[in-house]
Amino acid sequence: MTRPPEDLPAKPETHATKKRSRWQLASPDATAVDSLAKSANLPELIARLMVTRGVMTQQAAVTFLAPDVTQLHSPFLMLGMERAVERIFAAIQAGETILVYGDYDVDGTTAIVLLKTALDRIIQRLGSKASVQYHVPHRVREGYGMQSEVVANAFGNGVSLVISVDTGIREHAVADAARKLGLDLIVTDHHLPEEGLLPDALAVLNPNQPGCEYPCKWLCGAGVAFKLAQALLIRAEEDAKSLVKVLASFMKMLAIATIADSVPLADENRVIASVGLRELRQPVQPGLRSLMALAELDPSRRFTATDVAFRLAPRINAAGRMDDAREVVEMFLTRDAGRAKEIATKLHRLNDERRAAEAEALRAIEIRLAEDATLTDARCMVLDGEGWHRGVIGILASRVVERTGLPALVIAHEDGVAHGSGRSVHGFALLDALTAAHEVDGKLFTRFGGHAAAAGFTLPSELVPELKRRIADYAAQHMTDEMMAAEIGCDAELPLDRITPALATWLSRFEPFGAGNHEPVFIARRVRIAGEPRILKERHLRMKLQQGPRGAMYNALGWGMAERVAAQQLTADAMVDIAYKIRENTHPEFGGLELELVDVQI
Repeated sequence: MTRPPEDLPAKPETHATKKRSRWQLASPDATAVDSLAKSANLPELIARLMVTRGVMTQQAAVTFLAPDVTQLHSPFLMLGMERAVERIFAAIQAGETILVYGDYDVDGTTAIVLLKTALDRIIQRLGSKASVQYHVPHRVREGYGMQSEVVANAFGNGVSLVISVDTGIREHAVADAARKLGLDLIVTDHHLPEEGLLPDALAVLNPNQPGCEYPCKWLCGAGVAFKLAQALLIRAEEDAKSLVKVLASFMKMLAIATIADSVPLADENRVIASVGLRELRQPVQPGLRSLMALAELDPSRRFTATDVAFRLAPRINAAGRMDDAREVVEMFLTRDAGRAKEIATKLHRLNDERRAAEAEALRAIEIRLAEDATLTDARCMVLDGEGWHRGVIGILASRVVERTGLPALVIAHEDGVAHGSGRSVHGFALLDALTAAHEVDGKLFTRFGGHAAAAGFTLPSELVPELKRRIADYAAQHMTDEMMAAEIGCDAELPLDRITPALATWLSRFEPFGAGNHEPVFIARRVRIAGEPRILKERHLRMKLQQGPRGAMYNALGWGMAERVAAQQLTADAMVDIAYKIRENTHPEFGGLELELVDVQI
């Protein structure tokens, strides 16, 4: 059984997790399952899992099981792409100075690296005198989003074209300021635009803008920047063989951003994540090699989305959360192995500092949750505190959601200004909630933005009580009991004696797992606990489970489930129902198939 990822918290038995979970068993169309099994020559269970994920035809099954670069959509399907490419090539040919304006998180910094690398490649190939600069905002000094002052300073220093990545879709004032200066602006973003409003830019690339028919609406910010890079490389007449190789190499960075941003790993994102994880086993940049070594990722073995989400991404994010994210871009762009290792080591240290700051604030939040049961009555939790590090409030919001099953806003106060970040649950659109709260009188937030699952905002600290009241009113109307229910999605009933190495191999082909392609969860009923359950490190549950006429027996581990032993009276020979995932332990002496418990009911 593999150890838990270092940034994956154990979930204590509090609030939502104390309630008996409801298992929701998928019910795909039986005719569709049978048809796919026969046409694609698949086992019935595998066909069932595919149909549940929307894979209905033989060709779709082939594509799903073997993602590759050739399955990428044409970037020219994206609205605004032709105009953006035309202007960028004009800038390159004229020897202009281009500024790539990003964000301070994983998505924004990797987007800068991808686009600058593509631009520099084309500039060198064409023998142009053009140059590419980049700007990464400082979380504390500048805050989220683009700033008109930065754009004006860039213009004063000779920049004639600004390309935003992972930001800009709501920056109307910045776009207006650029236009007045005579500075061209191309916005590439994936965040939701304001209804009916787009920035007045030369071109806007965003698959979520009105009128854009690009097939994959779930690209992260780096994904949109990558599509621009892909279009530029195609227009630069990169030969087909070389283009495939270059795009595949770009997917190392893009997979990190795609997984870290928790966008659905479906359609084009599945290709990006799958190819990128394969390419990560052959890191070329010294910065990436150093960071992977510090994260204890061994290129000799297969990487998973979990490795990226909980080992690589937090170290990259740590710079923007705790210090200056500009060094992330430098680390990935430099060819100086010594400098790359120096920055990677700093990111590793900053990540330790981030975890300490997070743990301190989380302890205060957990005390508040334990002492004030009325906090959950609002149906959307709003927690604020003095001294909480602004760089970890997004993570804290995620932790609160994990612990309570409710949407959460976490706010840090600094010098009379409240900086907030929110995370949500399925069905409750967080950006809609903030928009509704603001539109009561238009005077609540200084700025806000995001999407359904996550959002950020600032407002005067004195208005936080009013924010709490408005959010509570909105959630009372829109946060339903169904959204609050502790529901576990399960794919199929699978008795333990039907688990085989062949099945495990099939399941591995469903990777990478994440939003939009969850790891299969199975149900086994009337399973016997063979021997007394064991508690590991006071938090985790380990036991042997046995079922079936042949007495199939497996080791099972439940992360953070230690309290279940007493609460549910789990004892030797007790019969339980389990929801579980199949794991493979690769230890040379006691490896083999094992179970990871998702839930236990007695």
